[in-house]
Amino acid sequence: MARTSGPETREKLIRAAEEIFAAQGVHGGQLRDVVALAGQANPSAVQYHFGSREGLVDAVMAGRQDRTNAVLAPLLAAAPDDLPELITVLVTAESSELRTDRGRRCLRISTQLSHESGVRARTPHPTLAGTPYWALFERIEARLTADGLPEPLRLERLDLALTVVGAAMADRARQYLDGAEPLTDEPLFLADLVATTTALLRAPRPAGRKDLP
Repeated sequence: MARTSGPETREKLIRAAEEIFAAQGVHGGQLRDVVALAGQANPSAVQYHFGSREGLVDAVMAGRQDRTNAVLAPLLAAAPDDLPELITVLVTAESSELRTDRGRRCLRISTQLSHESGVRARTPHPTLAGTPYWALFERIEARLTADGLPEPLRLERLDLALTVVGAAMADRARQYLDGAEPLTDEPLFLADLVATTTALLRAPRPAGRKDLP
């Protein structure tokens, strides 16, 4: 077997992890299966290159973020501070991962990690810190602030909206990977996801709650 460099081995392990974690789950997938699929003889290859399962997952998500940030950044720079426009930017960037099997697998992985974004605590996950994604989240929250939504509801709704978008994308990705026929074509799916997510964020605040400012 030809020897490979450290970067080449890391990339093989990342690609293998994408397949295993998409099929078996981030927490259910076995690292030994990742190592075997990557063609590595050393059973500790993941620990050697990434330190832990979490380090490998972060590496998978960092690559996924690099791809989608490249799509998101110019869209965000041109977007007005209008909630449907900002949600359109989010959905458009996420949907770019539907173009390839690799992206589809990563969508299935990232939906399992949606609550680790750090939105609720305003402390970004390391893979999101300083990225256009985090800037987008801040702009969406600012729009909700301008609409008069109290902070607890703003943060919970934004976290829920990200979960909804992630789950919808992951389900679409699953259908593509399985060769299933979706109920709607992709343009309708994306337009409806924008409308649904915007409606969720703009739902009237609960009436008669004295604990909300």
